[in-house]
Amino acid sequence: MAQRTKALLALADGTIWPGEAFGAVGERTGEIVFNTAMTGYQEILSDPSYFGQIVVMTAPHIGNTGINFEDGESRKAWLSGFVVREASRRVSNWRAQQSLDAYLSEQGVVGITGVDTRALVRHIRDQGAMNAIISSDDLDPERLVAKARGTHSMEGLDLVKSVTTEEPYHWPPEQTDEIAQWYVADASAKPDRPYHVVAYDFGIKTNILRLMAERGCKITVVPAETPASEVLAHNPDGVFLSNGPGDPAAVTYAIESTKQLLGQKPLFGICLGHQILGLALGGTTYKLRFGHHGGNQPVSFSDTKRVEISSHNHGFAVAADSLPQGVEVTHTNLNDNCVEGLRVAGQRAFSVQYHPEAAPGPHDASYLFDQFIALMEAERQ
Repeated sequence: MAQRTKALLALADGTIWPGEAFGAVGERTGEIVFNTAMTGYQEILSDPSYFGQIVVMTAPHIGNTGINFEDGESRKAWLSGFVVREASRRVSNWRAQQSLDAYLSEQGVVGITGVDTRALVRHIRDQGAMNAIISSDDLDPERLVAKARGTHSMEGLDLVKSVTTEEPYHWPPEQTDEIAQWYVADASAKPDRPYHVVAYDFGIKTNILRLMAERGCKITVVPAETPASEVLAHNPDGVFLSNGPGDPAAVTYAIESTKQLLGQKPLFGICLGHQILGLALGGTTYKLRFGHHGGNQPVSFSDTKRVEISSHNHGFAVAADSLPQGVEVTHTNLNDNCVEGLRVAGQRAFSVQYHPEAAPGPHDASYLFDQFIALMEAERQ
C-alpha cells in the first residue's frame, strides 16, 4: 500500500501532534473537540452541528465499515477536520459504497491519522476545547500554531446561516419504494390526518425528520430566519426547533421568533433548539469546558427517575439558575449536572439538549418524539 504523506495537528496552546494525511490534502482550522461514540462516524461527519470544528474520535480504529449513501444525516460533510488513531485502509462491510478516505477527499475534509488520540483527548479534557489546525501542506509548527491562534473563537459565532436550507421543503419527499420502508411502517399507527409540523432548520439531521414521519407527521422545513408570522401562516399542529452549530446567543433572529411562537403552538426543541428555547424564555447560556460529544452520556429524567444513556453534540448549555419561575428542568446530566431538558407546561413547550434521534447513539430517549405527538394530539382535541 502507498505510504501516506506527513501531516501536523497544531493546537492554539502551542502543542504539536504529528501524524499522516488522509482524506483531502490541505489545511483547515476550527475548534477541536472529541467524540466518544464507538460507531457512527458517517453520521458524525454529516451532522451540521459540527460545522467549524475539528473532531477527534476516541475509538481507535475508524473507517473499517466504509461509507454508504443511505446513512448520511445531511447533504454533505460539515466539519473542518477529522482526527483518528488509525484510519482503516480496508473496507469490510456489505453496505459500503465508498471508502472513508475517498469520502473525506471528495467532501474536502482534511484528515490526520496516526495521532496519539488517547493522549490528545486527555489534553483537551485538561485544557479545554480550543482552536486548532490540521495541515498536510505547511508542516512548520510555529506558523501553524500562529494560524490556530488567529482563528475566531466559537463564542459569539452565528454559524446557523452557513448550514440552513435556502428554501423551504417538505418531508417526507414523494413516496418511493425506498422511503415507504420506514414511513409509518405500522399502518394502524397512522393518525386519521397527518400532523403538520413546521421545522426550523438550524442544521437539522435527517433522522429527526424520519422519526417524526414514522409517527405520522408531514414536515415543512423552513430556513432559520423565517419569521414567526410565516410559520403561523402555515397553521401547523406543532413547531420544531432543530439542532445546529455555533453559539446560541448569537442566533438572535431565532430567539426572537421563538419568543413570538411560545404559547401559540406545541413546541419541541433539540440541542441548539433547546438552547434557543432557554434563551427565549429569559435564560442565559454558557460555553462548556470541552463540550459533550458522543453516544454514552448519562442523563436523569425527573418524571421517571430513570437514567438514560444518550447521544450528545453540543458545546454550550443553558444556565439553570438563569431560568425564570415556571420553567421546569426535566433532564440533568449526571456527569456535570448541566441542564439537559426543559418544560413549560402552560405554554406547551419542551426541549432536550441531547439527541433522541440517535444517529448515532442509543435509543433510550425516542419517547420524546411520542411526547411531541401527544402535545399535538391534545391541541387537536
